[in-house]
Amino acid sequence: MLIIKKKLFKPLQKKRKEKVKSVNVHSKWKIIRILLTASYLMVGWIFFTVNLAPFSLFLGLTLSFAVAFFTYDLFIEKEEAARRSLLPRIYLLILYPLVLLTKVYLASFKMIIPVISGQSNPRVVHFRTRLKSELARVVLANSITLTPGTLTLDLDNDHLIVHWLDAKTIHSHYAARLIKGHFESWLKRIWM
Repeated sequence: MLIIKKKLFKPLQKKRKEKVKSVNVHSKWKIIRILLTASYLMVGWIFFTVNLAPFSLFLGLTLSFAVAFFTYDLFIEKEEAARRSLLPRIYLLILYPLVLLTKVYLASFKMIIPVISGQSNPRVVHFRTRLKSELARVVLANSITLTPGTLTLDLDNDHLIVHWLDAKTIHSHYAARLIKGHFESWLKRIWM
């Protein structure tokens, strides 16, 4: 009789353990999402207040966690929490503005002749990006917009629509290589 009871209750015990395990994983990711949101908000607090006084830091930390607790779902989606794309490589992120400024500077010289002579060849080109992180895609779109001669018109998931003032081609793969340049490879290394 005792053996029969053990066999009957074993599947129920297994289901309970699986349920507890899934709840623990769910709450673990919820805590990680709250911590990530709070850390991003705290960096923003320090950046905008430019005040490292203990009271200011305490107030910023308190408000960051309060806001993060109620709004973490808006900042970090469930699918994105498991990716490492939320934590960029800081040393590459610090170098990226230098790369961007160099490309903007070089592109400005390339655009002088077509603009002055009026021999531009404007086109709207469509291409895709291989970046997985939503934040990396937005940075790519903004980098393309900041570069003279290109303007990002739309970003829809991994699809970009760009106005190119002096188009060299209408082929999407070649246009993507020319427009994205090194931006995409840098951003891929920053946000894995």
